Parts: sequence; C-alpha cells; structure tokens
Amino acid sequence: MARIALVGMPGAGKSSIGRQLGRRLQIPFDDSDHVIEQRLGCSIRAYFEREGEAAFRDVEAKVIAELCGAASTGILATGGGAVLQPANRLNLHTHCKVVYLHSTPEDIFRRVRHDVNRPLLQVDDPMQRLRDLYAVRDPLYRETAHFIIETGRPSVAMLVNMILMQLELAGEAPSA
Repeated sequence: MARIALVGMPGAGKSSIGRQLGRRLQIPFDDSDHVIEQRLGCSIRAYFEREGEAAFRDVEAKVIAELCGAASTGILATGGGAVLQPANRLNLHTHCKVVYLHSTPEDIFRRVRHDVNRPLLQVDDPMQRLRDLYAVRDPLYRETAHFIIETGRPSVAMLVNMILMQLELAGEAPSA
C-alpha cells in the first residue's frame, strides 16, 4: 500500500485526522513538521526566524523526499506550506495517495483563532492573512491531490470515514 499523504492549510486538521487514520488502519503516522523539528533540534518557528523561509523549505524538501521514499508506508501529515516547493508536489503526487483536506479561510480561522503557537496568525489581520495564503496555496493543493475532502464541520471520525470511503471507491483502500 502506498503512503497516504494529507495536505491542506494550517489548521485544516492534517495531524489530528492523520493520527486517527493511522490508528484506525493500524499503520504508522508521521508528521513532517515533527520530523523536521527533531532534525533541527528546535521549533520550526525558531528556525524560520533565525535562518529564514528559504533555508526551512530546503530542510522540509529533504524530509518530505525521505518520507515519500519507495519503502515508506503509513500516513503522512505535511506542513501547510509543503506544496510551495515543486519538488514536494512531485514527490507527494508520485509516491503517495494525496488527500487535500479542503477548508475555507473562515473555517480555519474559527478553528485556530485562539492558538498562539501558530506564527501564521500572529499578525494584525489574521483573517486576511489566511485568505492570502489560501489564494496562493489552494491551486497547489489541488494540483498535488488525488482526492479532495471538504472538512467544513464534520468530526475527525467522520472525516476519517470520508477519506476511507474515497480511497475504497478509487480501489486504493487499505484494509482496516
């Protein structure tokens, strides 16, 4: 079974849904952001501030290439900006079954507006920031994805069921 990768905006639920999906299928779950932080020995936020976005994106591309390698299986939650690198989009689309967890900027803002650990929202107008990011990233998520799941308001369990149903309908279902 190919690795299942989850892409989407920050706050779309990639980690929560990925963890639950892995548990449900009894397969490993990896979060590329956590793997990156382990490699760096510091938070992504600290590295981003110290080294800049370009250096972070280079590290992210190496980690995603490894996590999408030929022998990899399980569930992979990617960082919200992973699709900004063409190499990441290609690696994900070629080596994984990619599920885009589609959320509107309004849905994301509702979910994460009180989360102070999201540097993305530590700006004067977080809603506008989300809209701007969405305008750039939505086409890239769509280009990378094999499946699109509308997150809206369903529970994590319901979203896991929706993903499994999409995979099954496409003949890609892992055995649960």
